[in-house]
Amino acid sequence: MARLASLVARRAAHEPLALILGRREFWSLEFAVSPATLIPRPESETLIEAAVAAFAHCAPPRLLLDLGTGTGCLLLAALSEFPAALGVGVDCSAEAASLAAGNAVALHLADRALFLCGDWANPLDAQFDLVLGNPPYVRTADLDGLMPEVARHEPRTALDGGPDGFAAWRRLLPALPRLLAPEGIAVLEIGAGQAETAEGLARQAGFGVASRPDLAGIPRALVLRRALP
Repeated sequence: MARLASLVARRAAHEPLALILGRREFWSLEFAVSPATLIPRPESETLIEAAVAAFAHCAPPRLLLDLGTGTGCLLLAALSEFPAALGVGVDCSAEAASLAAGNAVALHLADRALFLCGDWANPLDAQFDLVLGNPPYVRTADLDGLMPEVARHEPRTALDGGPDGFAAWRRLLPALPRLLAPEGIAVLEIGAGQAETAEGLARQAGFGVASRPDLAGIPRALVLRRALP
């Protein structure tokens, strides 16, 4: 009873159920979670849907990259869909990178996944067929108004997108041409109401852009390709 009371008290204090349980399902896979990472969300599965659709009628990707990997859910879900692929996940948090590596072991994908602690793409010198990312996109002024489960218990660095929500985008877009293989694509998550601005930034950076909505009909994933010359 004492343990149950402790768990109820934690939930009453708005601690997310996933952190209390220590796990969360994503893409029909189970992931360990911790306060060092965002909790995987159903709407982020839209990125995997978009990636699978993008390669439905061409050769599957062989080398994948997940920027800001967190639990590793995006990379590991993608590896489960592309069984011949290898992947690299990068996170600025050593604790997050370690957690993702543990998830890879638990899901029997560790032989195809490497996780690094680094500042976005700075430690990388390779080109990838598929780049995935859920960059921080909440405006700084909006952080404290988020539901308490998020504002109090998930890492601010994984949420804070700067004054307009696009600080991470302005860092990532210039790096993508170096990271993408000639026929590669990047699939990045955006927040509600951000599609128009995100698409404009991507086009200014020289990319062709398509969007994919989540189950609520909200544009959630942007698919970026090198624009034709």
